[in-house]
Amino acid sequence: MRNRLGGTVARWVVSLLGLTWRVRVYGTEHLHGLRRHGRPFAFALWHRHLLPLVWYHRGDSTSLVVSAHDDGGYLARAARGWGYDLIRGSSTRGGFGAFRRMLRVLRAGGEIAVTPDGPRGPAGVVKPGVVAAIQIAEASIVPVAAWASSAWKLRSWDGFSIPKPFARLHVVYGAPLRLSKDVARTEAARLLERRLDAVSEAARC
Repeated sequence: MRNRLGGTVARWVVSLLGLTWRVRVYGTEHLHGLRRHGRPFAFALWHRHLLPLVWYHRGDSTSLVVSAHDDGGYLARAARGWGYDLIRGSSTRGGFGAFRRMLRVLRAGGEIAVTPDGPRGPAGVVKPGVVAAIQIAEASIVPVAAWASSAWKLRSWDGFSIPKPFARLHVVYGAPLRLSKDVARTEAARLLERRLDAVSEAARC
């Protein structure tokens, strides 16, 4: 009951905040190209950018991979209220079930969103297992980042960001990345890290 109420409150608070944000978006051609041709893909973003990006993409037909831990409960309920399909699981709980659902969505031509350094870090480090389902499904990865001109930074493992009222937001999509099954997972993780760091830096400009 507490998590349900907390998720509803969080969704309404962020929705009200979002009405004041001024958003500029870059690189949409990468996203539109995949959607136009019906190609499955995964959004990849650092966990600290999650809140403004989940708000911005509300209403999209995206399956969001969120932690099965209790600390993912509020966000999960808020995201469900914004129309997301949820895939609950992490590297430490419910991982195999989440892996199978990710594969199922991608093989059906759908979209998923993952935070490859979540749910508990280290921040900015891609876990090799996160890219496995995407490689097996032969899907593309779209790196995406969000930057806010002013934000509250939580005292969390990643400095989770909550943009303040009337903040300027930059949302940047990078070029799609294809990681074949022949690429070792550790190498695939390093490639994705570099792409995510690049879009994160571009968003700050």
